[in-house]
This record gives sequence, structure tokens and C-alpha cells, in this order.
Amino acid sequence: MDATPAPPHQPDPRDHANSPAAEPAGGEARPPVASSSREERALAALVDLADTLITDYDLADLLYRVTRHCLDLLQVDGAGVMYAAPDQSLRLLASSTEQIRMLELFELDAETGPCLTAYHTGQVTQYVQPGPYDPTWEPLVTRAGQAGYRAVYAVPMNLREHTVGVLNLFTRAAQELNAPDQGLARALADIATIALLQQRAMDQQAILNHQLQTALDSRVYIEQAKGIIATRQGITTDAAFQVLRKRARSTNRKLADIARAIATDTVPPPTPERPEP
Repeated sequence: MDATPAPPHQPDPRDHANSPAAEPAGGEARPPVASSSREERALAALVDLADTLITDYDLADLLYRVTRHCLDLLQVDGAGVMYAAPDQSLRLLASSTEQIRMLELFELDAETGPCLTAYHTGQVTQYVQPGPYDPTWEPLVTRAGQAGYRAVYAVPMNLREHTVGVLNLFTRAAQELNAPDQGLARALADIATIALLQQRAMDQQAILNHQLQTALDSRVYIEQAKGIIATRQGITTDAAFQVLRKRARSTNRKLADIARAIATDTVPPPTPERPEP
């Protein structure tokens, strides 16, 4: 199993993964004790990932940890995590090695393969040499074989009926994952799913907070502008608000923008309209 970091690579627009050439910000996952049983190592891995989830975690680092735990706990030689971008296209977010990163990017570029099939169907998808397999997978099957990988096991990261990503596993042996490995792979994929959803929730909350703060700031400027107009024209604040709205419409600007300009003395406030003779 080759988990030796590779030299730095050039950025790829589809590749959001931390380079496996560099140690993640949080360091490697806890090294397993040689004498520990797999059950003990699995428990330690789950605790490690759970501990990371409840802190201010780095999503890319956590998913890198998931790929490393896959190599330690499962009979696989490579792992990667893809996630669904807002436009529903897949992006690579983590990979165990540079070689796996290149295979994952090749599959994304070919737009076909077990990983993409698992994403679109929401079902576990696998390929084991010599087949059979979907004929459209031929480019990936050939490239994986050249890299020494003879089986691919793709686990969709599902949230009810939605698939938010895929955990991809590669083996050099031409064999299917056994039942215990399949169950553990599902558990690791579920943790990756939780991490992605938590990050999305945090991003959405940040956007909502920004929108709310913008609305509050706008309200302050509107009140200030109303006060300025009311004082200058000797009218009520209700009447001043109508004047402000009229100025915004006549200049084709947002109400908040024209209010901010008046409040900050960037533009002069409207002058009283002269009565028609």
C-alpha cells in the first residue's frame, strides 16, 4: 500500500482537496497501535472524527482524516471524497495520495465511472476486474489498471433521498469488499456526510447573519436620512420617508443606498418641492 506523500501539484479547478503532499493543518490521524484489534482501531477512529466535528474544524482536513482511516481500517489501498457543488457537479475534496487524486480527477474529467454512477443513483457501485462493467467506464478502468488498481468501491453519501457526495475506495486486489468492510465504509461515509452538511449549515448561517446585519444597517441609514430630510424641510418623518422613496425611484437607486448616501453626506438631501404657480 503506497501512502507516501507526492510532490506538490498544480491547482485544478475541480480539485478542492488539500494536497496530500503536505501534512494537514490538524496533523495526521491518530496512528494505530500495531497490537490493537480492528474493532479498537475503528472505535478510536470514530472518536477521533467525532472529537473533530464538535470543534471549529477544517472540513478538508477532517475528510483527509476519513481517507486515512479508510486505509487503516479497510482492505483498501486508496480513498477519496467527492462532494456535490451547488450546481450539482462533483468536486474532489480529499484524497489519500497524489496517485488517487489524479485518478479521481481523471474520472471527473471523463464524466463517467463507478463514483459518478454512485452519485447519480444513490446506490453503492463497484467494479472488480475483469468485470463486467459499464462500457462507458472503459477510460477509467484502463487508467486505474495502469496505476495498479483492480477494484473500485463507491459509497454514496446520502441524506435521505439526496446524495451530497461519494466516498471512493480503490484496491490493488481484484476482490469485492467483505461485509464488515462494507459496513465500516458506510459508517465512515456517514461521518463525511455529517461533516459536509454541518459545513453547509454554517455557511448558510453566515450568509443569513450577513443579510440580517445588512438589513439592520440599512434600517439605521434610512432612519438617519428621514431625520435629516424632516429637519431640513420641516416635515414629519412619515412625509420624509415618502420624499426619500421618491428620490430613490427618480434616481433608480435602492432605498438603502440613497439613504446611506444622505446619512453620510455623500449626496445632499432632497430640497422641498416648490408649489406650482
